[in-house]
Amino acid sequence: MKTIGIIGGMSWESSLEYYRIINRAVRDRLGGLHSARILMLSVDFADIAARQRAGDWPALTAQMIDAARALERGGANGVLIATNTMHLMADEVAGAIGVPLLHIGDAAARAVRAAGHGRVGLIGTAFTMEQPFYAERLARHGLDVIVPAADDRRAAHAIIYDELVQGRIEPASRAVYRAIIARLVARGATAIILGCTEIMLLVSDEDSAVPLFDTTTLHAQAAVAWALGDY
Repeated sequence: MKTIGIIGGMSWESSLEYYRIINRAVRDRLGGLHSARILMLSVDFADIAARQRAGDWPALTAQMIDAARALERGGANGVLIATNTMHLMADEVAGAIGVPLLHIGDAAARAVRAAGHGRVGLIGTAFTMEQPFYAERLARHGLDVIVPAADDRRAAHAIIYDELVQGRIEPASRAVYRAIIARLVARGATAIILGCTEIMLLVSDEDSAVPLFDTTTLHAQAAVAWALGDY
């Protein structure tokens, strides 16, 4: 079994889910008392979020590279960035280490394509929805990506940072997300990618008329497949 290196803490709420999903999947695959070989370097998200707001992406890139290199030195055979937004610097991180970086967008896109979908809605932070790095990665897999309108993007982003990353799950916010999803479906989305690792804490399949693809679960499952030699 390969050792999975995880850059976590963005937020720790979703990093906890990564740890749970990966270990359960390994136990299901191997049985008995088996669990995953994991190294996690968990950052202080307050500092990350402040630099995101300031647009200090060079400093954030350097921080992600340092974290990935630390995991590699510690014995990780591959690295995950356990958040969608920080894949903005995925290419730089991948180029700075000698082990694979398992991209969250690839894991999501492969699952969406395998399910037969081509036009997908993308919901995440404003950075993920408005900057091209994520949609372009999905497009490499042949996906046509649409994002919410401006007001919906602002609402989705605020709920993530003001509530979900702080462990707050509000029924009113679930209703907001349901409405955002419905509007994307009305524009032709046949599936929705939950492109923020905390959104799965708020909504589930019952909140959508089309399939939801949770990037947290898909990324974690891809890591297990890779660690066990199937990816």
